[in-house]
This record gives sequence, structure tokens and C-alpha cells, in this order.
Amino acid sequence: MIRVNNMQNLLNKITNKTAKVLVVGGGYVGLPLAVRCAEEGFETTVYDVDMKKVEDINKGISYIKDVPSDVLSSFIQTQKRVVWAPGKIRAIWTLEDLIPLGEGIIDPIKPDVILICVPTPLNKRHDPDVSFVVEAVKQLADNWILDDDQLVVLESTVYPGFTREVMLPTIEQHGLSSPFVAFSPERVDPGNEKFNIKNTPKVVGGIDKNSTRLAVAFYLEIIDSVVDVSSAETAEMTKIYENTFRMINIGLANEMALICDKLGIDVWEMTGAAATKPFGFMKFVPGPGIGGHCISVDPHYLSWKLKDLKCSSKFIELAEEINAAMPKRVVMLTTEALNSIKKSVNGSRILMVGAAYKPNIGDLRESPALDIIEILKQKGAEVSYYDPYAPQIKFDDGIMKSLPGVVGNFDCAIIATNHSCIDYREVLACSRTVVDSRNAIKKIDNRNNIPIFRL
Repeated sequence: MIRVNNMQNLLNKITNKTAKVLVVGGGYVGLPLAVRCAEEGFETTVYDVDMKKVEDINKGISYIKDVPSDVLSSFIQTQKRVVWAPGKIRAIWTLEDLIPLGEGIIDPIKPDVILICVPTPLNKRHDPDVSFVVEAVKQLADNWILDDDQLVVLESTVYPGFTREVMLPTIEQHGLSSPFVAFSPERVDPGNEKFNIKNTPKVVGGIDKNSTRLAVAFYLEIIDSVVDVSSAETAEMTKIYENTFRMINIGLANEMALICDKLGIDVWEMTGAAATKPFGFMKFVPGPGIGGHCISVDPHYLSWKLKDLKCSSKFIELAEEINAAMPKRVVMLTTEALNSIKKSVNGSRILMVGAAYKPNIGDLRESPALDIIEILKQKGAEVSYYDPYAPQIKFDDGIMKSLPGVVGNFDCAIIATNHSCIDYREVLACSRTVVDSRNAIKKIDNRNNIPIFRL
């Protein structure tokens, strides 16, 4: 009866917008989500261990392209260490700041809804690293934040079964009570001007029916369409399947590029022709590899889970092998391009055009361009790069800074990311040869007959 009453009380808070929201993690997922909550009138706090992010948020400065600073600043709660403010956002880097300093106040003001949006990367062995999620839950429990009248939703990518088998026991082991728990995978596509958090359907699955009901009710307040599934495991698998589908089809497109090269066929022309079919075909194009947190990471979560079950997925393993080999393929084409002008890689001046993993954003996570740069540097090339969205790149041996534009004289330019703002005529003008891994300069007039090598 107590749990039923807790559910009804929390449901009332959600529907009348008095629920207090805590977003754990202020990155590509957490910050846009926090803004969406504030836009709908929820009292919202972002918790992140990165003090710079916390300071920027509280100043109304956005470091996420999809959240303009003027939008963020309009929701910023200016007073420090106040309780909560409807429709406002504040950021904290210690959970102790959830406790107000009012005279006579002893107990913390606990959030009603907790959204966990922390990174879940791969370790050096390409196994899932869920330590950030586990640590976040432990911190919430150790600071007396968790309670049995809360909704806790995990949005970070995990393997099927994690929410129930790992996160829930961690909550029960370290917390005083067991809240309502659900999984709802993030579907953020950085830089997408058509689909955002509000108009992208949200998949939700709880550890029980009441958890699902509460999670659905909450997301319906901030998102246009919510798809409820029967379990957290189904929601977890949905996320992995979506990105595994993309990864495998990109792998197929990359393999088609290799096959077409052997057959003397223009893979870009062939792909464009195939895409004219109005049914039964979805266009994927080749490239220098795959990047971003989702496509390059999510399939490994499923592979890891399958190994634990003593089975495998040949499709996933093959696609991973093909995609992982594409940076080396680009380096090989670069070697051929330099040979065409009687140069070796060692000592050549090479310009990387674009460093982000996809066009028109500055996201460098898992970008194949970084692998290409590393390989070329190891071979003795003098590598520079230009990316207006990514002013600098951190490597183990130091920091590389972007050129101010496509300037200078280079033996070879490699187009790794086809940003729409780049003038590819300038790329042709400053380079003796070009490796185009994105088919970016097909329609550019090559009046000087510069050797161009494509995937």
C-alpha cells in the first residue's frame, strides 16, 4: 500500500509539474535534457563532476551546439545554493549542494526524478565500462539522495540486463530504499536540425509496471511521443539494435567501396543509383571509419553480453572488422596519392580537412580522423588539420591546434569530414593531390587536374 501511495504521489507531482528533477551528467545528453525539463516548468538541477561545465552552465554558457547559450541563460537560476526554482536550471559539482542553507533545515531537499546520463565508454579491451553509472548511484546513496518515492531513469547505453542485474542491486545495496527504476535510452543526434529531444520518440521500459508507468508519465511531459515496452531489458536492447543496424550497414557500404574499387566502379555513383529505389533500400555511404559515442560503442556492448552467454554475432564482428580497417585504407590511398607525385609519406606535408566524426559538429569522440592522424605521424608525415568546429585535438603526446583556414602548401589533403562550411576549391588550390573519403569534391571543377583518390 505504501508503494502504491508513493507512486500516486509522485505521479501527481509529475503531472502538475512540481516534481524536482536532478540530471546526473551535463554532457551531450544531460544538458539538452535539462533544458527541455526547464522549458516545461520543472525545477531542474544538473550534477556534474567537471567544475568547468558547472561554472559554464551557471553562467549561461553552453558548450553544446544543440543548446544555444541564449536559450540556456534564460533558464539559469542566478541565486547560489537556494532550494529549487520552477522552470529554472542550476548546476552543482557536489551533491552536498542539494542541501539548502536555510536556518533550521537539516534534511536535504531530495529530487523526485533522477535522470542518469553519464558516459559508458569502452575500456582498452573494448569491454563495457559501466563504472560511471555504478559510481553515480553510489554517490546518490552515500549522500542520502535516494528514496522509495522517487523515479530513477538510466539513459546511458548499457548491455541488456544491466539496469535490473547491476544498477538495481547497487541501489538496494547502498541506498536506504528502493525507488522506481526504468531505462530509457538517449537518442541524441548531435547537429541534427530536424530531430531533437522534443520530437524524437522516447522508448521507455521499467523494472516493473509501476516504474514504466511513472517513466512514461514523466517523459510525456517533455517529449512529444513515448513508446513504452514491456521491460527495461527490451529498452536496453532497442538502443543497441538501432546503432548496430547502422554500424553493420555502414560496414556493408565500406565493403562495397572496396569491391567497387577492384571492379573499377564508382561506388558513389552506384550508391546514388541504388538509392533511387523507392522501397526496400536504405542509403548508407562509405567513409573513413565510424565515430561518435553510439555507433562505434553500442555494438561492443552486445558482443560482450553474447560472449558472456557463450555465443557470438558474426554480422557484428565482421562489420566491426571492416569499419576498423577503414582508417588504414585511407592511409593506403594517401600513400598512393603521394606516390603519384613521386613523394613518400615520410616527410610529406599533409592536411587533414575535418577532424570531427561527422559533418557540421565539433564532436571528436571515436573519430576515425584521429586514427588517421596518428598513423600518418608514426610514418613520419608532417600533419596539420583544419576544422572550424574543433579548434584543438588532445593527443597523448600533446595538443594539435586547427589552422585558421585551408591555408598553406601541402603535398596531400585528406578530406575526413565534409563540413558544409569548407570551401573545397581552396582544398584543391592548396594541395598537390587529394584523398577524398567523403566524395566532397566530386562536383568541384578540377581545372588543374590535381590527382584525386576516392574510396
